[in-house]
Amino acid sequence: MKLCMKKKYIKTLFFLVFLFFISGCITEVDPLSGKKTYTLLSTEQEIKIGQKIIPSAINETEGVYPDPEVQKYIRDIGYKISSLTPRKVDYQFYIVNSSEVNAFALPGGPIFITRGLLLKMDKECELAGVLAHELGHINARHHAKFLEKNFGMSILLSILGIAIQDSGYASLVMTLAEVSASLLQLKFSRDQENEADTLGVDFSYKAGYDPKGLLIMFEKFKTLQRTTTVEWLSTHPLPDTRIKKVKEMISQRYPVSSRLIVDTEGFQRILTSVKATAESYEYVEKAKRYIRSANYYEALNLLDKAIQLYGSNQAYTYRAMVNMNLKRYKEAAEDADKAIKVDRLYFKPFLIKGISLTKLGQYSESINTLEKAKLLIGNNPDLYYWLGVDYQAVGDKFKAIDNLSTALQLTDGSRGWESDAKRRLRTLRGY
Repeated sequence: MKLCMKKKYIKTLFFLVFLFFISGCITEVDPLSGKKTYTLLSTEQEIKIGQKIIPSAINETEGVYPDPEVQKYIRDIGYKISSLTPRKVDYQFYIVNSSEVNAFALPGGPIFITRGLLLKMDKECELAGVLAHELGHINARHHAKFLEKNFGMSILLSILGIAIQDSGYASLVMTLAEVSASLLQLKFSRDQENEADTLGVDFSYKAGYDPKGLLIMFEKFKTLQRTTTVEWLSTHPLPDTRIKKVKEMISQRYPVSSRLIVDTEGFQRILTSVKATAESYEYVEKAKRYIRSANYYEALNLLDKAIQLYGSNQAYTYRAMVNMNLKRYKEAAEDADKAIKVDRLYFKPFLIKGISLTKLGQYSESINTLEKAKLLIGNNPDLYYWLGVDYQAVGDKFKAIDNLSTALQLTDGSRGWESDAKRRLRTLRGY
């Protein structure tokens, strides 16, 4: 009798837990299977999270590549493939300045290809294969499943700004920073990679591309790995068994056809265009090494050469950084402004311009710049410190206290301004 009651109690408890779980879930149709499924994140919420993290992704990858024709070409290929995928979300495609060999996606649609990866490609089908693979991750909701597994629903809602009224602002932006960092370094499982491969090959084939494009890139990654770091491999594990599976899948399911696109004149045109700017970017990479060792005049010389060849947002941003370190604040603000005019999603030049304006005593102009920067990335402690300095200078005591307090909550303790921030807070609070 007791055993029977115990079993009944366990069943009731399980049923209540199940009801509690599904009450917090949303019912959506899985675009891949066509079946109803329970999820914590709606498609709309997933898209919003992805949108919030775009500026962080662009900042991490040195800004958007500044050639509109190249950007349009990447977008056009991306839209061509994504229009044939079952999941309809806010797909966006970017090529970014980073020299790393990498491609990645964010929840709900954004996909990034680095300039470094594009330069390793020879044919359009290779680009299509990589884009299709990343579309596979989005269609299979791999990012959303990671968020649902690793972050509670209240946290995900709080970073969307629609819940958790008792959370302090600093803790909220730190949560967003944690979610952002996790997504930008997300390492997929082997099962997820196999699923993205299967979907990617299918997507590229349906779009009219030779599906061996992805396979060619896999082989290139393996070869490159012997002599350099391939950032893509750190988040997309590529064992030999995976390559074998893709080979078998292509040979068994996707017949060879002369109608399949291998390469186009258009792709060769944009590849030639990107290669023509390579020397400028190489000067920037060399300059970054001098910046790390505080050899600013050598760095400045290289950055001048880079800008003479090709004035990218990346080159202007690093020259602005060097000028700021040399206390040439007017030149720093001007260079940062040139970078901003090219790329209004790139956080770093906004921050450099704001700090430089503060140093020039142009506090209101700095506030305007730094508040725009906050809309891009709201978890940078330096941003809040300099806003605190600015607001104190213009006599806004409460905003000065709020920003300086947030800066101290966000800092890792090694920024160099912590003692000054504490002194300013004591003065502002009157003790």
